Amino acid sequence: MRFSRLIFPILFVFLFGVQSSEAAQKRHRRSPAKKTTPARKPAVAATTSQLKPNVSDDPDDLVVAARGAIVLDALSGKALYEKNADTRFYPASTTKIMTGLLVIEAGNLDQVVEVTLEDSKVGESSLNIHPGDRFTRRQMLFGLMLKSANDVAHVLGRDNAGSIEAFAKKMTLRAKELGCTNTQFTNPHGLHNLGHYTTPRDLATITRTAMNQPLFRQIVSTKTAQWSTATSGLMLTNHNRLLEKFAGCNGVKTGYTIPAQQVLASSAARDGKEAIAIVMHTDKPGIWEDSAKLLEFGLRKCGASPVAGK
Repeated sequence: MRFSRLIFPILFVFLFGVQSSEAAQKRHRRSPAKKTTPARKPAVAATTSQLKPNVSDDPDDLVVAARGAIVLDALSGKALYEKNADTRFYPASTTKIMTGLLVIEAGNLDQVVEVTLEDSKVGESSLNIHPGDRFTRRQMLFGLMLKSANDVAHVLGRDNAGSIEAFAKKMTLRAKELGCTNTQFTNPHGLHNLGHYTTPRDLATITRTAMNQPLFRQIVSTKTAQWSTATSGLMLTNHNRLLEKFAGCNGVKTGYTIPAQQVLASSAARDGKEAIAIVMHTDKPGIWEDSAKLLEFGLRKCGASPVAGK
């Protein structure tokens, strides 16, 4: 009797332990292994060393995502690479290159201009200016090209020609004077309109002309600028990431609408040479990668040394 009282608890513990172990093993087999997610690496800030495209000297080897593209020797105007360069595309906010050019060519840039109610109602990208606000034309040019402010573009166009319609006619006429045969403007900001279009070749021609203006060149190469009103101030940051990501980039203007997709006019200088690249109807990151390829190709074709590290 004593023996049975001793052995029973031992057997109970042994049998229970075996069953528990088997049950645990079955549960383990039935349960899928938990996937472990590796810790994310911290984002690395963009630097000029991030875009060092290794491009061939043969234009046939260039592959770009953009539907339309061109790169020019900025000094001679010679086209060095083309892709659908004479096809019409919507320019989006690269329209503001022509707007800025006309305002600078008109001069008297320290003239103060007052904002109207109509100016303040222009939507999408804006600086939220208000009726009665007063700015010099020079100040507004920084808001136009860095912030890509549509309301500021409306002020400058109205101020220059008396109305948006009259300014659009001046824009189209100036393009024709420059030899642009496939360009028509309907507004100074680039908000979508079926009758508002240009081509990579024409946009490159307009950009090259604008870059011959020292003030325009200064503005589009500026990374940040102070925007002040009577009651507040903020820092404008240039939308052109190539100013940080491509060595030698000195301009010029981004653009985007849904019909236009990503558009970029860019410029870079090295060893006394300069190239202007246009990409139209592209994507991200194609807007940056394609433009870097084209600028590097263009600079090398112009006689500049390869970018450091390549």
